[in-house]
Amino acid sequence: MRRIAVALCILFTSCSAGSAYETGGLAGLFDLSPRGQQQPADGRPQATAVAREIVSYPGGYSPGTIVVSTNERRLYYVLGNNQAIRYGVGVGRPGFEWTGTRVVSSKREWPDWTPPAQMLRRRPDLPRHMQGGLANPLGARAMYLGGSLYRIHGSNEPETIGQAVSSGCIRMTNEDVVDLYERVRVGARVIVNR
Repeated sequence: MRRIAVALCILFTSCSAGSAYETGGLAGLFDLSPRGQQQPADGRPQATAVAREIVSYPGGYSPGTIVVSTNERRLYYVLGNNQAIRYGVGVGRPGFEWTGTRVVSSKREWPDWTPPAQMLRRRPDLPRHMQGGLANPLGARAMYLGGSLYRIHGSNEPETIGQAVSSGCIRMTNEDVVDLYERVRVGARVIVNR
């Protein structure tokens, strides 16, 4: 039973804001090698997925606030009492970085994905729409950031966590995005800093 649960967790590490398509494939979807130990064909070192943990986090933010540090490539979910849960994230690649404050305007489980027009201009080979599921680039959960095209969402490319490779969305492993999704409320403040 435990092997089935582990296999399902690995399988549920599904896409991210188009990155599987942006990089030309879904090869990582069914890679069952240990997390953080994938090695690309060119031999470049890969980022190791960061274990989520409760950390000291003085900062004066209200409990329930999400703070993303793009330089650290970490997301903090503020618990209060100077503590937060720290998650590893992937962030926007050069030219797609952004900072600012948004709110979680909606949440979706196994969301559908419709690439924005800007992405379709860069990559006309992308599908115009994908149903939610294992092959979907938004992964297991998505939290939409109001007033923007961006989301915090899952990824089927866990090896990209800790890197700057997305089109501006904040990507997490599916395991972590499910954990965060259960904690976050619609209306929560999201602060993205460098």
